[in-house]
Formats: sequence, structure tokens, C-alpha cells
Amino acid sequence: MGKSTFDGPVRSLNGFFAQGPGNIINIADGTNTLTLDVATYAGRMIMTNDASLIITLPTINTSTDASAGPGTGPNTLNNQGADFFFFIETAATAVAIKTDGTDKFVGSILMVATDAAGATTGYAPAASNDVINLNGTTTGGAAGSWIWIKATKALKYRVEGVLLGSGLVATPFADA
Repeated sequence: MGKSTFDGPVRSLNGFFAQGPGNIINIADGTNTLTLDVATYAGRMIMTNDASLIITLPTINTSTDASAGPGTGPNTLNNQGADFFFFIETAATAVAIKTDGTDKFVGSILMVATDAAGATTGYAPAASNDVINLNGTTTGGAAGSWIWIKATKALKYRVEGVLLGSGLVATPFADA
């Protein structure tokens, strides 16, 4: 089935599910940089297999779409509500997930130290934070870590996740 557009709420009495190879996008080793777009990456699991990768999220667009009919058109540029789910399959050594510099992160990430040297703690981004840095140890990103990011409103990406790290863990949030 191709892309479908609905105007108004959709109700299912038996739920929705997604399956098949198109629901998971594998980012191969050697990619190095990746700029996401909504049509290709939103709503799918993005599995990172590149230990050194810079991922740039799309700029949040909350503009009103001026199309004919009672609602927005299927080709609207508004990407509010788009979500991106990252699963770290290969341990990160230098992975950064960043915004355009104008959009900022809100929310929190749980950091779980997988060794006796560290502790489990949570981190929230500062108002100016627009980068999530993963190094596989102190700022997390060991294999099995995950992050869910959603465009919630103008200039705000909500983030949540569980990062696996080691040693004396520290916040993964930073300014560009």
C-alpha cells in the first residue's frame, strides 16, 4: 500500500502494527554523516552500525499548510509530530545526533552504567543543548542503547531514551 492521507482522527479497534524490512533502516559502517528527512526516516527504527557518525535531524517546521480542502495537504512541509527512533547496534565511539542549531532538546535520558565504577542516573538537556554525544563509555552509546526523538513544537525536539555506558557517566547533552 502506498502513502495514505487522513483528515481527522483514525480509530482502530484492533490496533496498528508495522512489520517488514522497510520499518528498519540500517546505517552502515563508513557512512560518517547523515542528514535525516521525514519521508525516509520518520517513524522507522534507525539502527546505527557506524561507530563514528554525525546525524543531523531535519529543521522543525510548524508552518500552516495552505492547501485546498478542510485540512492540510499530503505534501505539507509541516513536520511537527515526526519521530525518529535510534537503536545503537554497534557501540559508538564518536556518534553525535544534532539539530540545526536553532532547534533544542527537551526531555530526559536515563544513563545506565554497565560496570561497578558507575551509577545509573538521568540527564535532562539544558535550554541551549542541541547535540547528543555518544562515546560508548561515559556519555553512553554502548550496543543496546536507544533514543527516541520527536518534533513536538516550534524549536523543540523531545528526547527520551536509555543509554548504556561505563565508568563515571556524564551527560550526553551539549551545545554545538
